[in-house]
Amino acid sequence: MSELFDAVDALVASRSPLPAPAERKRLRQAHGLTLEEVAATLEVRRATVGAWESGKTEPRPPQREPYAHLLKQLARLYPSPTTNEAGAPAISAATAPAAPSAPAEAAPSAPAAANALVPAPAAAPPSPAAAPRPARGSRRPGAPRAAAAHSPAPVGSGAYGHGPLLVLDADDEQQVTGYGTGGLLLDVTAKSLPALVEWALSEARVGAEKLHASGKDADPLLVLTAAACERYGLPAALSDAERSAGRLPEGHKVIKLLERAGWKLTRRGLGPWARIYRPVTGGRRQCVQLCIPSWNALDDRAWGHAATLEPAELARALGVYAHRVMTPVGSTAVSGLELMTALNPPTRASEPDQDGKRHSEHRPGSLGTQGLDPAPCEAIDGHPVLAHLPRFHIRGPQERLFEEAYDWARDLTDAECMQSHLVGIDVNLAFGAAANGAVVGLDAPPEHVTRPVFDPAVPGSWLVNLSHVDLSRVKVAKQWRDLEGGLLPSPFTPTGERPEGPAWYATPTVAYAVELGYDVTPVEAWVRPRSGRFLDGWYKRLRDAYVATMADLGVAEKLSPGGFLEAMDGYKGRDPELGIVVDAVKMTVKGGIGKLQEKARGGGWVPGQAWPALARPTWRPDIRAAVISRARVNMHRKMVALAAATGRYPVAVLSDCAVYTSDGPSPLDVLPYDQDGKTVPGSFRLGVSPGMVKHEGTQDVLWGVGVLEQLGTEGKVANLARYIKTGEVTARDTGE
Repeated sequence: MSELFDAVDALVASRSPLPAPAERKRLRQAHGLTLEEVAATLEVRRATVGAWESGKTEPRPPQREPYAHLLKQLARLYPSPTTNEAGAPAISAATAPAAPSAPAEAAPSAPAAANALVPAPAAAPPSPAAAPRPARGSRRPGAPRAAAAHSPAPVGSGAYGHGPLLVLDADDEQQVTGYGTGGLLLDVTAKSLPALVEWALSEARVGAEKLHASGKDADPLLVLTAAACERYGLPAALSDAERSAGRLPEGHKVIKLLERAGWKLTRRGLGPWARIYRPVTGGRRQCVQLCIPSWNALDDRAWGHAATLEPAELARALGVYAHRVMTPVGSTAVSGLELMTALNPPTRASEPDQDGKRHSEHRPGSLGTQGLDPAPCEAIDGHPVLAHLPRFHIRGPQERLFEEAYDWARDLTDAECMQSHLVGIDVNLAFGAAANGAVVGLDAPPEHVTRPVFDPAVPGSWLVNLSHVDLSRVKVAKQWRDLEGGLLPSPFTPTGERPEGPAWYATPTVAYAVELGYDVTPVEAWVRPRSGRFLDGWYKRLRDAYVATMADLGVAEKLSPGGFLEAMDGYKGRDPELGIVVDAVKMTVKGGIGKLQEKARGGGWVPGQAWPALARPTWRPDIRAAVISRARVNMHRKMVALAAATGRYPVAVLSDCAVYTSDGPSPLDVLPYDQDGKTVPGSFRLGVSPGMVKHEGTQDVLWGVGVLEQLGTEGKVANLARYIKTGEVTARDTGE
C-alpha cells in the first residue's frame, strides 16, 4: 500500500505549480541569484535554467518540485506586482496554473536544494533602511516593479516616482536593467549614451525634489557598472593617461556622439563623475549626472567597498545616502559643499513687479552668488591677494591665520607608565558639531579695523597676543582652578605648543581665551559684521542622517553608557551597506568643511593667478577656520573639564581623538559616570549624537612606550592617537 502512496506523491510532484516564465526570472533576480547558482544547486546546466525562464522548456522531475519550492519561497519574500505586462492581474507563484510537463517520474522527498538557496524569512526589520533586499516587479520597459515592504523609497507617483537614482547593469545579452531605490527594477531601452540621457529625462522618472523652496530639484543620477559602460561604448576602466587626466580624451567617440546630439559636458569632462546637460530653454533644466564606480568614482576612503557591491546593493546604499543627505554629485567632499548651497540657496523669486513678473533676487542669510576675496591673513599661499609678496616668502603666525585640527602628543609621566592601558575616545562628527551654531560672515567682504575692541559675537580674524594665557590656572565653569598646565595642549595652536607672540586667530579661539579668564587686546582685525548661522541647516541634515542610520544599525540615542558601548561593538557588521552610508556621511561632513578652502589643482597654474574654485561663493577659508577653531576649542574645553574633576590628562590628541592612560580597557575606566549615568558637566560623554564620544581603541601602555621609543625623534613625540585604533605601525610610519 505504501508504494501506491509514493506513486501518488510522485504524480503530484510532477505537476508542481510554477509561475509564468517571466515571473521565474524576476524572482531569481530579485534575490540576487545567478543562473549558475540555481543550475549548480539543482544539478542542471545553466542553459537549462535559462530555457525554463524563457519558456522554451519546462522543468521535469526530479528537478521540478525543488525548483517550484524555490520559486514559492522567493514569491513570499518578493510579492509580484498587481498587474502583469499585459495589464491583467498578476499570477503569483502560489496560484499560477501548472504548465504542461513530461510524464511523471520519482520526485525528491524534500526540496532541500531550494531551501539552500532561500533562507527563512527574517523578522521584521527595525527600520526602513534595514529592510531586506527590495523586491522587483514586471519587466515592462519603463515600468516600476513592486517595492519591498518598509523600503526606504517606495515607488511613487509624480515626476520622480522612481527615486533619485538608478544603478545600470548589462547582462550577457546586452540587456540593460536599472536598479533603483526601494526595490525598483526598470528595463532600459536606450541603445546609446545620448539616448540614455534622453530616456533618463523623459521616461525614467528619476530625480529628487529640491531641499529648499528657493532651490532646484536634484538631477537624475545614473550609476554605470563596468558591464553597462561597455554596453554604451565606454571603457570598463580608465587607462593610466585617462586616470591621470581624470577623464576621457575629448576626441573619444562617445563624446562625439553626445556633441552631435546637442549635449554638453561640464569642465570636468567625461570622467568618474560627469554632468551631461543642455542649456536651459523655456525655464526647463536638462541635466543628468553619471557616476562610474569602476573609474574610481566611489573612493574607498569615503565609500569603503561600495564599488564592489552588486547593483541592487549599491542602489540601496546610494539610495539611503540620497534620501537622507542628497543625491551624490561627486565625491563626498563635493556633495558636502553642494549640500550647503542646496539648503541655503543664494537667490529667491522676488515679489511680482508692476507687470506681474517675478525676478531673481538675493536671498538674505545666504552667501550670495559671487566669490569674495578673503582677508590677506586668511588667504592660502598662491592666492591673488598675496601676489605682491616675494617669491618663496614664508608667512609666519603674524601674517597668516593658521586654524587647523590638533596634532599633539607628549611623553608619559612616571605615574602614567604604571597604569595598564591606553584608551582612545573619538568625538562623533566633531566638525559637524562645531558647525552647529557657528556665526560666520555672509555675503559681504571683510572690513579691516585697527586697535579693535574684541567682540565674540562678530566673526572675523584677529591679530592678538595670547602667549600670556597660563593653563595651570584657568576658569572652569566660571571658577578658577589649578591644573597641571604642562600636561595639556595649548588651545591656540594645532601643535599644542604655547604661542610665543602675536598671531592671527579666528573669533572662537580668541573668545575661548576670554572664557579661560584672560584679557585680550587685539592689534588689528578683519571682521564681518554681516553674519549669520549659515551652517545650521547643513549640520541638522547631516546630523539626522548620521543618527538615523546609526539607529538602523542598532545604536540608538539615549542609551546608557554601557548599553552604548555594547551596541557599538561590531555595529557595521549588522548591515554592511548601511555601514558604508555611515562612513560616507562622516566624510561628507569632514570633506565639505575642507572644500571651503579648495586649493589650485591641475597643471599650468602659477602662484598669484586665480583658479576656478575662487569664483564660488562657497570658497570661504574664513568659514573653514571658524569651524575648525570651534572644534579644537570644544575638544580642549572637554579635556580641561575632565582634568579639573578627575586629574586625568590626555597623552595624545589627533583631530577629534584623545588618548588617556587608564587602569582598565574601557572608556568607562576613563570617564567618571555615577549610578544615574551622569558624568562631569562639560566633559566627554559617551553616546551617538554629534559632539559625544565613542570608543576609538585600547592598547597596552607597554605598547605605547614601545611606539614612542620606535617613532620618537629628537624634539618630537610620536602621536599615539594615530595608531590607537588598530595598534599597527607600518613601515611608512617608521620611515623604512
